[in-house]
Formats: sequence, structure tokens, C-alpha cells
Amino acid sequence: MEEIHSQSDHYRSSSSSASSPASRVPSSNFFYLRKPGALRQPISFEDSPDWDDTDIEVKVEEGGGDSINAATTPASPSLSKINSGSLPSPPLPEGAVVARKISGASVAWKDLTITIKGKRKYSDKVVKSSNGYALPGTMTVIMGPARSGKSTLLRALAGRLPDSARMYGEVHINGVKSHMPYGSYGFVDRETTLIGSLTVREFLYYSALLQLPGFFFQKRSVVEDAILSMSLGDYANKLIGGHCYMKGLPTGERRRVSIARELVMRPHVVFIDEPLYHLDSVSALLMMVTLKKLASTGCTLIFTIYQSSTEVFGLFDRICLLSNGNTLFFGETLACLQHFSNAGFPCPIMQSPSDHFLRAINTDFDRIIAMCKNWQDDNGELSSVNMDTAVAIRTLEATYKSSADAAAVETMILKLTEKEGPSLKSKGKAGSATRVAVLTWRSLLIMSREWKYYWLRLILYMLLALCIGTVFSGLGHSLSSVGTRVAAIFVFISFSSILSIAGVPAQLKEIKIYACEQSNWHSGTLVFLLGQLLSSIPFVFLISISSSLVFYFLVGLRDHFSLLMYFVLNFFACLLVNEGLVLVIASICQDIFWSILILLNVHVIMMLSAGYFRIRSALPKPVWMYPVSYIAFHTYAVQGLLENEYIGTSFAVGQVRTISGYQALRNVYDISQDSNARWENLLVLFLMAVGYRILVFVLLKFRVRNTISVRGFLQCSKKTKNPR
Repeated sequence: MEEIHSQSDHYRSSSSSASSPASRVPSSNFFYLRKPGALRQPISFEDSPDWDDTDIEVKVEEGGGDSINAATTPASPSLSKINSGSLPSPPLPEGAVVARKISGASVAWKDLTITIKGKRKYSDKVVKSSNGYALPGTMTVIMGPARSGKSTLLRALAGRLPDSARMYGEVHINGVKSHMPYGSYGFVDRETTLIGSLTVREFLYYSALLQLPGFFFQKRSVVEDAILSMSLGDYANKLIGGHCYMKGLPTGERRRVSIARELVMRPHVVFIDEPLYHLDSVSALLMMVTLKKLASTGCTLIFTIYQSSTEVFGLFDRICLLSNGNTLFFGETLACLQHFSNAGFPCPIMQSPSDHFLRAINTDFDRIIAMCKNWQDDNGELSSVNMDTAVAIRTLEATYKSSADAAAVETMILKLTEKEGPSLKSKGKAGSATRVAVLTWRSLLIMSREWKYYWLRLILYMLLALCIGTVFSGLGHSLSSVGTRVAAIFVFISFSSILSIAGVPAQLKEIKIYACEQSNWHSGTLVFLLGQLLSSIPFVFLISISSSLVFYFLVGLRDHFSLLMYFVLNFFACLLVNEGLVLVIASICQDIFWSILILLNVHVIMMLSAGYFRIRSALPKPVWMYPVSYIAFHTYAVQGLLENEYIGTSFAVGQVRTISGYQALRNVYDISQDSNARWENLLVLFLMAVGYRILVFVLLKFRVRNTISVRGFLQCSKKTKNPR
């Protein structure tokens, strides 16, 4: 204790310029200021649940404004020393659009401890015995340095912890110890995937179709409400963008779009992980003012934050301050300044409160002090940070546990949990058939606008068919042209298959969109695969028929309509198999470099074992014959096309002797004499296309879902030190 007092006294003396807590009120009174000591109660709006034991006192002041105080809520003792008034709300102008009221829900957590699985057991505590609550119509922020447990606590409250974590303690929603059902809450991750080729209104509309049951026309009002809530009216008809060739929305607006996606369900509680992630000071202030407006409609907002400006800090209602999983303070934001002052760490006049808090509890500053010791005396500004952070953390934690603020939190938690309020109900989901239709139509719209990933690929396929066709043109139908014709068909199938690698970026993007939507249960694995397959069929068929026509007539294959249609179907099935293979590799790697590298090697191995460079029956039986030649789709595609071209034909040898097309190919490529063999090869190709998608289903169902959840959990525990 002597060490603690000596360190705090040193810090107090070094911060002699610090002002009193009353003068350290954040300078954002222009945006938000209320009477201190009045913690808000759940307020009932036009569609809110009734709270029988809530006594609300409404005072109508001069100027047309109102001040709402909860008479039954215990006032924070620390705030009684701070004198400030409440500013009346300005009257709404005529014709102004009023946001629809939302019924919020109270969230209270008691003795919440979260551990992660180590090498042997669940031993690493990320959050330790945290207590707190959040009320409707308020913003509760979880603040702390990197690796303090902010995002982990947020995920625990939302019921989104991965399997590698365990939670102890209680979380009550409206006084009920239960998980929140689908549609009753929204969760926005730190990094979300948006669809750049859609406008803001289109993106939110398709999100509403995926989430909400009912008819299509009923979703438009929900979308407009979400646009209004997040102040996106000026950007509603603009493309989201974000690609290297498509200029899109600024970062702040993109972040608000990701939040608006969760608002289409009109949730009671919204959890946001780092809403100010990668935002500048202006965008951050605009974001927080927008969230403040959203909270004023009755919604309960809980989010994490690393640090903020003074203006942004003044918009918060309550703050939960964490360091190394320990709760150093929970209460109103102004009371936090008083708490630091009582502990001996008053905030200097020219410093932001959040910067001051992080400076006192962030152990990384100790390394800065150690680095600067040699020249610290020549820089007076560094002398004020010469303090052991571990001592400051212990002092703040001990001061809070023995303070009246902690007792007030426990009293409020007891009040919120002693009586069960209205339980939250699920709002229903869109049907699977509806989701498949929506995803299919959305993917078709994306394909029509993504010229780089789709239309450019169509042009490349046609150019490849033109090049191969002109190289092998004028072959004729003599016996001497058989070997060259086999080479033309093999080169066409093989090179076209390799060209499918150009679709890797588009497939990876679709997987990321699926993972983002799946994490919030907006989509499903089977729904995604069916929608992706149905939307890709028109595009793949367009490529197959255009490339086949160019190649078929330039090379001069047999002029018969049924043979041409088989050629198109065979190439179409080959492209479907390619799409499935790309999806499999992309689902496994989830990285564009490794996906392309592995796909190239897979295609080369399949080409080597397809029977062109060496007849299939002469291949080494271990590995190359069994199983590689049977796995390679090139084998069945080339066999089917050669059987389509040569079965039933004959070639003259001399004046009187003829040989069949099968005999002419016998020493060049292995094919079957059966007239139905080509259809068997076509069936194998379609079965392989289905098999690859079944494999993708398994990978997406287990590996991708687990990878996304674990990756998000690790980001909240081991994120970068300066996310902003």
C-alpha cells in the first residue's frame, strides 16, 4: 500500500495542472448533456413492453424541451459533486421525419468470468468477475486498451462466444436469464464484408429479404427506417464500392451501412464491436452522433471502443473500463472522471478523458518510459507519464471495489433482476425457398455489374477459343489429322480449365459474404450453395456456348447439330466442375495467393494423368493410374468429346480397306467402343460437379464457420495495439 500511495502521490504532483472534476466536464455539451445523478430506467414507447415498477418523472421545461428522470434509480454518489444543468431538446422543424420508436431491453450481467481453452484446460481468464448493466435509450461503452477483454465481454453478452471459450456468471435480459432469440438483437463485427456492386438501398433491401418473413413490399418501409436511423439518406442510391476499380462510400458511411444491415430487424439491443474502427475524428464524431440518435429512439446500444475524442466521450451514457480483464470502473462517464480523481489520477486540462484513462491503465506505456529514460529529462512532457502502470491499475481497481459507485451498480443489477420483465420473442425468419431466390437474384445482379470478375472472363474464354481454333484450323477429316484433332480438343479443355482460376477472387468474395451473413444467421450453407449454383448456371452456360461455337467451327469438327449440342453440354459440365473445384480450394485456403497456387498445381497434375501425354492404360498404376487419372475431370471430358467425334465414323486405308474411328484413336487416346459411353462420361462430369459442391457444403458447414468464430475471438484478444 505504501508503494501505491507513493506512486499515486507522484502522479498527482506531476499533474498539478489538472483541474477539478467539475471543470473536466467534456466539451461536448453542445451535443449531449443531462442532469447528473439521473440514471435512466427502461422507458416505454408506443410499442415497448410495459414496466409496472418504473416510476418516470417528466418535467416540461421552458423552450419546448423535456427532461426525463428516473425517480426510482439510485443516483451515482460521485456525480452529486458535479454541478451542471440539462439542456432542453430543440423543437423539431415542420415536416421533419421522426424516427420510429424501438422497444429496448435491459441487459444486466453479474460476476461474469470468461476463460479460454489453453493447452490442457480452461485456465486463461479473459474477463474476470465483471458486473454491469445497459438500459433502453442509452449507450453503454466498454473501453480499455488492447487485449483487455472488451470484445470478449461484448460477445459474451450477445451469446456469441466460440466453442473454445467458457462463460461463468449470469446475463439477464429484461430480468430473464436466457439467450436472446433471433431478430431480437443485432451484432456488428469489427470488420464486415459489404457488396460493393450494390447501392446502399439495394444492399439493405436484399438483407431485409434474407432476414424478415412476409411479402417483398413490406420490407421497403423497414429499409427506409434503417437508412433514416443511420443518416444514410444522401448515400441511399450510391454504390457501396470499395474495389480497386470502383470508387465507393467513405469508411464512415460504409461502417454505418454495416450497422444499418442489423437494424432492418428492428432489434431491441444492438452490439457493435469497435464502431470507430479506422475512422478519423470527424467520421467518428458523426458516427457517435448517429448512434446517439438511434439510442434516443429507445434502442439499447452496447459497444466497445479503444479511445475517443473529448466530444465523442461526452456522448456516452455509461462506461465499463477494463484492463487485463479486470473492471476498473462501471458507471456514468462523468463519474469516471471523479473516480480517477479520487484514486489520485486527475485528468489534466488539455487531455482527452479517454486518452487519460488509457494512459493510466495501458501497460504498453511502461515500455515507452523505459525507451525514453535516457532523454526524458530534456523533454518535460514525458515527466507526467513516469508512473508504474501496474500500480495505477491496482489503485483504481481497489478504489472502485470499495466505492459507492460499485455498490450503486450492484443495487441496480439487483433491481433489474429481481423481477422478470417481458421476454423477447423471435420475429421469425424468411423461408429457405425465399432465401435461395433472393441470393440467386442478388448474385445475378452482382454478376451483371462485376465486369472485372465475370464479363472479362467471358471475353478471355472467347479469345482463348479463337486462338486455339485458329491454330488448329483447316485440319480436314483424314486419318492423318486424328492426332492433331485430339491435341486440339485436349488443349481446349485443359487451357479453358486453367483459365477458370481467374474466378478465384470472386469466389473468395462470395465465401466472405456468406461467412458474414452466416455469423448473424442471415443465410445458411445449403441456401448459399443453391443460390450460388443457380446464379452461376446462366453465366457458365453463356461461356460454354460462346466458346464452343467459336472453337467447334474453326477447328472443323463434324457438322451435325446433335454433336454440337453434346460438345456444348460437355464443356458446360466441365466448367461446372471447375467452379466446384475452385470453391473447394477457396474454402480450404481462404487466401487468394495460396488458392491460385494450389489450383495451378492441381490442374497440372490432372492434365498429366488425363491420358494425352501418355496413354491412360500405360500410366504407372500406383498414384497416376489409381486414383489420379480417375479423379481428373479432364479424362472424362476429353474422352466424351472424342467419342462424340469419332464413334460411328470410318477412315479409308488404301483402295479397299477402312478402319473405324475407334481403331484410328486406339494408339492415340483410350476411348470406349460403346455408343453410349459419351453419355456415361457426361454423367460422370455432372456427378463430379455435385460431389465437389457436397464437399464445399461440408467445408463451409464446419471449417469456415469455426474459423470465422475463432478468428473473431482471437482478434478481440490479440488485436493490434492501435486499431484506429
